[in-house]
Amino acid sequence: MSLNSPAAAAGLRATRTRYLVVVFAIVLAVIQYIDRVAISQAKDGIAKDMSFTDVQMGAIFAAFGMSYALFEIPTGWLGDKIGARKVLVRVVLWWSFFTAATGWAWSYASMWVTRFLFGAGEAGCFPNLTKAFSTWLPKHERTRAQALMWMGARWGGAFTPLLVVMVMAVVNWRTAFQIFAGLGVGWAVVFWLWYRDNPSEHRSVNAAELEMLKENAGNLSGHGDVPWRRLVTRPSIWLLWAQYFCLSYGWYFFVTWLPDYLNTSGRPILSNAFLSWLAGQMQGSVRADLIQPILKAVLAGVPLFFGGFGSLFAGMLATKLIAGGSGVTRVRRTFGVIGFTGASALLMLSYYVKDPLLAMLAMGLASFCNDMTMPGTWSACMDIGGRCAGTVSGSMNMMGNFGGMAGPFVVGVVLAATTVTTGAGTTKNWELVFAISSAVYFLGAFCWLFIDPVTPLEEDVGGVAS
Repeated sequence: MSLNSPAAAAGLRATRTRYLVVVFAIVLAVIQYIDRVAISQAKDGIAKDMSFTDVQMGAIFAAFGMSYALFEIPTGWLGDKIGARKVLVRVVLWWSFFTAATGWAWSYASMWVTRFLFGAGEAGCFPNLTKAFSTWLPKHERTRAQALMWMGARWGGAFTPLLVVMVMAVVNWRTAFQIFAGLGVGWAVVFWLWYRDNPSEHRSVNAAELEMLKENAGNLSGHGDVPWRRLVTRPSIWLLWAQYFCLSYGWYFFVTWLPDYLNTSGRPILSNAFLSWLAGQMQGSVRADLIQPILKAVLAGVPLFFGGFGSLFAGMLATKLIAGGSGVTRVRRTFGVIGFTGASALLMLSYYVKDPLLAMLAMGLASFCNDMTMPGTWSACMDIGGRCAGTVSGSMNMMGNFGGMAGPFVVGVVLAATTVTTGAGTTKNWELVFAISSAVYFLGAFCWLFIDPVTPLEEDVGGVAS
């Protein structure tokens, strides 16, 4: 009797090798966000050393968003065709090289091209991790896995500002990027040695675990024949793309312009009296000139830290609700509408709250609501995509990152057009920036009212599945 037969599986306790795939995904998500977010914290040093204007920095931020968007479908499709293992190792090594190359830039053009090529590599990350989940995880575990992965991604980004401040206290920003590049190289080596696209080829997977995953047989790599006509003509796909555009437009502010907002909004981050007391407490252990940068870095990480909790909360609660009998469509739509509406209202509130700490709390809660949409959104890509999960998730992330390209660029243009310089100093019109993002978030909520997040792309079903 074969060890992989159902009869053999019946007498075995399933191994949990699939959970290590989730661990690899979480670790890579953290690394990806460290490499991505580092430039926002290093912005002031880069702009000063290379004499970049706000518009130029906005364009550099947008270069990443542009390539990240353009290469989502190609890298997602490639994962469907040749497997997540080959694609992930290649893209991680690619973006790690251009992380290091960010520190080698010598001009505006070289920095723009470097960040464009960096984004082309990072584009392959989440579509191919989603592809891996579609083959390694049973359906009832996928939403929870997406929640954990995005929690790791957000928390990696949350701690990056503090990490950059600490690293740049020892080395300059150029060397810091070269240090961060090593993280991805190490991950790629270990992943290549351990991971297999087909769970049946992994020596640590027993027959019982394979039995759990038999429904995923049709999702294995080797499928490059995507039903493009159905993909581009289904209304729910367009709405899925639109809501992710809205999500990324607002969210990219947290990883690009937020440090600049903290420095130029005119609000004292903390009182001078408290800073003096804190300096006395930390004397001898932390340089006095680092205390305020560290505090600002911590505050800059607040939105992403809260976002991690939002993803985890939504993923766990959605899983329980669905297990309890609630319809999948209803649950995902509810989290989508509540998440976007909350993000819209709380982001605007964060501008009008006068107390800086309360303002950051409101911004953190806006990010929490933002990320409540993430587990359901990416799980929808797996359910809709099936064997084409990499392509469908890549297409959604492509449209989302057109929003990620537009957001930072629009902020730079708005600031350049509305900045007023007087004898008292320079004033930037952050209110208009927040109002635009809040309005875009609200449009995302509208999209979720009509999305069918469950019907497979290759299944002709009348109506919306529950």
